[in-house]
Amino acid sequence: MRVRHVVPGLAVVVACAAAVLQAQQLPGIRKPADQIFRATVDMVSLNVTVVDSENRYVTDLDKGDFGVFEDGAKQEITYFNKTSLPIALSLLIDTSASMEQRMFTAQDAAVGFAKRLRPQDLAQVVDFDTRVEVLSDFTADIAALETAIRSTQAGGSTSLFNAIYISLKELAKIKAKSEEDVRRRAIVLLSDGEDTSSLVNFEEVLELAKRSETAIYSIGLQSRDSSLSKGFREAEFVLRQLAQETGGRSFFPQRAEDLAGIYGVIADELSSQYTLGYAPSNQRRDGAWRRLNVQIHRQGTSARTKRGYYAPMS
Repeated sequence: MRVRHVVPGLAVVVACAAAVLQAQQLPGIRKPADQIFRATVDMVSLNVTVVDSENRYVTDLDKGDFGVFEDGAKQEITYFNKTSLPIALSLLIDTSASMEQRMFTAQDAAVGFAKRLRPQDLAQVVDFDTRVEVLSDFTADIAALETAIRSTQAGGSTSLFNAIYISLKELAKIKAKSEEDVRRRAIVLLSDGEDTSSLVNFEEVLELAKRSETAIYSIGLQSRDSSLSKGFREAEFVLRQLAQETGGRSFFPQRAEDLAGIYGVIADELSSQYTLGYAPSNQRRDGAWRRLNVQIHRQGTSARTKRGYYAPMS
């Protein structure tokens, strides 16, 4: 069954969020539990993508092939999983007026991506123009996801930041039923331009993304004159930054016909990642930003993961 609802009270939610984000900057104020690392605050979890010199995914590594460094200090890996974990995913689709001529092609590509999800995965569909609408709540029902995607219609402005903010909050609500029920979280975002109507700004969204355990995969669909557009250049910076900080990846195709291939690359990556965990040697609970670096002990390979995390506060 298709679920379509506009997220209510966004102005109130955004105001509260701004207060929370400000509180997280102040000493002595504890962050909300859903923004602290899962399992207790003392375990850091990383989803790591490894590629070779030809950008092919490397999936045959073992625990000893990885080196994890936090602020330059090597950490002891205590959890390692090379099996593809279930995914909780938000599929965001720009339905602003500028997408009208490419909407059908974009729908086809998104449906193809949804069909590659596995029975254990969950996904929701969110469209955004002037408003943000959840067209399908989290489900493993591919038919329901397809129906939601096909229902999108172009019109209105672009509330990109609102959509990302809401999706991050929705993904944070996905709770594991048991210690074995661990899910990786991701946002796959399609947009063709800069934000024009959100209530939250880029800095607020980026801060929330950095505090989440969600990888953002962004697709910036260009038009013929995009390279001349200041607005698209700003959008490109935003999409790249969100992907880089969260361990995702950004794409900037010039044709809507390229979308199917890009969605395929993202699906392949999500099924080719490693999950690592460690208890940080720095036990200070100071809320400080900790920079991360993952090195691979195999020549010709490189790793990609989130750039860092915020330590918990007492």
